Amino acid sequence: MYTVQGQIRRSIINVQSQFERLGHISSNIANMNTNGYKAVRFDQLLDEDGYLDGYVRRDYEQGSTIRTQRHLDVALKTPGFIPVTSPNGDVTYTRDGSFKLDKEGYLITNDGYLVGDGIQLPANYNDVRIKEDGKVVIIKEDASEPEVIGKIPLVQFANSEGLKPTDGNKLIATKESGEPILDKDSKAFVQGMLEISNVNAYNEVSDVLRITASMKASFSMMKVVDDMYSKSINLRS
Repeated sequence: MYTVQGQIRRSIINVQSQFERLGHISSNIANMNTNGYKAVRFDQLLDEDGYLDGYVRRDYEQGSTIRTQRHLDVALKTPGFIPVTSPNGDVTYTRDGSFKLDKEGYLITNDGYLVGDGIQLPANYNDVRIKEDGKVVIIKEDASEPEVIGKIPLVQFANSEGLKPTDGNKLIATKESGEPILDKDSKAFVQGMLEISNVNAYNEVSDVLRITASMKASFSMMKVVDDMYSKSINLRS
């Protein structure tokens, strides 16, 4: 009886693990079109007792880039993150370089976070250039010489997988990630382009099909074991 109960328990725990993995895959699929999104991986292991165990990790592999022709869009071509500051002063980190200007001319994210500590463009500029090192350069209407008005910072972490996801496709630093390290010599920025999600749609769909088949097999096994358990009880009665 103990063996049958143990088998049922293992099946339930394994199905729960599969449900958790399916949830992460669903999140990846939902964020396929999110700029700079990094796919979540749920690595599973089968231990010696037959239990599925797993841990979550984020895949920081570089995503593909697309050309947008927007002067305020930037893609990162190296590892690292852009620090952005929320309206209440909290600093988070992102690889989504889809920026715009607020009513005061500050460079912000689509949800209103300041890029870096704040980079303000004047009203009377003709053109803006974002250099490889993150410097923001403008050409004014009444001046022939370009003017550097700020620099988009880039930071690195000792352990990027230790970063914690938060709202708006952003990340926050943790003890596991370590403190941000400013990359002063970066040549990471590409103007007029965006890094897209690194989610592989074919792999995700394939994983969904495999998990679905595995869960169906687990449910079938649970039914067989449950029937055996019921018959054993009836025989003893």
